[in-house]
Amino acid sequence: MDFEALFQFLNDLQNNNHKEWMDANRKRYQAVRNSFIQWLDDLDTKLAAIDPEYYPTPGKKGINRINNNLLFHPNKPVYKDHFGAGLDQKTKQGDFYIHIGISECLLAGGYWKPENKILNSIREAIDYNGEDLVKILNKKSFKNTFGSLYPDNDMLKSAPKGYNKGHEHIDLLRHRTFAVVHELKTEDVLKEDFTDRVIMVYKEMLPFRKYLRQAVTV
Repeated sequence: MDFEALFQFLNDLQNNNHKEWMDANRKRYQAVRNSFIQWLDDLDTKLAAIDPEYYPTPGKKGINRINNNLLFHPNKPVYKDHFGAGLDQKTKQGDFYIHIGISECLLAGGYWKPENKILNSIREAIDYNGEDLVKILNKKSFKNTFGSLYPDNDMLKSAPKGYNKGHEHIDLLRHRTFAVVHELKTEDVLKEDFTDRVIMVYKEMLPFRKYLRQAVTV
């Protein structure tokens, strides 16, 4: 995968963020997109070999549209400044997310403001065996890779309904987002061992995602 070509295309696109330019550069866009999809396909195969419960997700299924949704966000540019994709994607939530862009690059996973049914299931799991999640979050290599749970600006100020304020895991129960992020620099993506780094991050994230997967399927 020529990530330099991907970044150059995104830079040019942001300097010419309108349909006329995209139409004139459609072949270039398709070449970059197809190359990214091929890289995703190869990564998909590698990740499936690691995790027996992995849900195969071809690149064409995992890749997100580059168009912004102007119906709900009319003030956004016509096109995004990144290529994004979700692998291990049984549903649109809880997948392993890859974001390669000119303003930020990252790898992420978990549940971003899930619907109440899923959120309640995660809280029930924390109530039942929250110590297992605490061990995952406190593991040194996990903290070095992700820091902590993604900062949740929408956390409850008090205990969720049905839980005591004195619950031993109240700090976790108050979350509405259960996700982690591994930030990357452009130079990280351009390194020859970038795919190896993605796989390393996937492995480190896997116990966290398995805990959540178990919580929402039981």
